[in-house]
Amino acid sequence: MEDTALMESIMGLIVHSGNTKSECMEAIQLAKKGQIDAAKEKIKLANEALIEAHHSQTGLLSQEARGEKVEVSMLLIHAQDHLMNAITFRDLAQEMIELYERIKGE
Repeated sequence: MEDTALMESIMGLIVHSGNTKSECMEAIQLAKKGQIDAAKEKIKLANEALIEAHHSQTGLLSQEARGEKVEVSMLLIHAQDHLMNAITFRDLAQEMIELYERIKGE
């Protein structure tokens, strides 16, 4: 993979994973205020960002599966870390929204 394409994939992972986490944090804050529907909309946006992050990751995985070497760098590891944290954060945000919904009696 050309260095430019690799960097674009890595930055896609970082940016979209960061967007996922940001949307989830906003969702939690909305749920905390009792705005459950708005929180669920934020989770939908988080899921869309997560799909984009997965597209970046899939490109790298596909390249590796074709036998083309993907250079592992600290930046790539950092990007993967962002993705894993975003997934975990999204899962926890969904649980928190559900809890706030139960507490608020909706």
